[in-house]
Amino acid sequence: MDVTGRVIVVTGGAKGIGRALAKRLATAGAKAVVVADIDLEGASAVAREIDGTAVRCDVSREADVKELVDRVEAEQGRIDIFCSNAGIAVGGGPEASDDQWQRIWDVNLMSHVFVARHALPHMLKRGEGYLLGTVSAAGLLNHVFAAPYGVTKAAALSLFEWLSIAHGDQGLRVSCLCPQGVKTDMLAAERRLGLNFLTESALEPDAVAEIVLQGIHDEKFLILPHPEVAEYFRRKAEDYDRWLRGMRRLRTSIARPST
Repeated sequence: MDVTGRVIVVTGGAKGIGRALAKRLATAGAKAVVVADIDLEGASAVAREIDGTAVRCDVSREADVKELVDRVEAEQGRIDIFCSNAGIAVGGGPEASDDQWQRIWDVNLMSHVFVARHALPHMLKRGEGYLLGTVSAAGLLNHVFAAPYGVTKAAALSLFEWLSIAHGDQGLRVSCLCPQGVKTDMLAAERRLGLNFLTESALEPDAVAEIVLQGIHDEKFLILPHPEVAEYFRRKAEDYDRWLRGMRRLRTSIARPST
């Protein structure tokens, strides 16, 4: 899909990948870019840079997502591309608190459900629309130290697969952005915890946004800024048990780095 002349919404647009996406889509010729974020001040700063519109939206609340969709539909007449980008990280395993599990579930999965619930009917009625979900390589490959993150990203990937399967013949296009390390606040937080294994190959958000633009143009379901992820995913599919052994070794080597 060509983004020129399109009405585009970007959630989580105040910083990181979302900010880079909003800026790049604007320079690519979008008719309107709506920058949505729970941080209205940050979203407004981005919107001013690109002559866009800022909207406060807590994507974990269905009412906020509905209000966002309704507002853009009323003001712009349509949403051509919805970049459902907002996400958070929670570490640990089953011992993580119920509140943490619920919070990451609401942001990393249910926000996409709410977007589909409210934006999809308009797209299907028009016979055209594009959903871009920012997932993560963790959706394909899990995360060796963060079960809540890996689980919710895998669930999000499955949702977008289903949407493509169910509605791909009705004009809906779906892409999942699945990077490894990106130089955002989330990666910085992992480094502070001593988890540096994604740092070496980490990309700048602007580089990721450029790859996304090409992925949307080519209408690729999987957008992989780190091409090696495709190879890791292939190995996982070919021999699951071998892949699990390798992931255990990776976890051990990170937890007990050699001196």
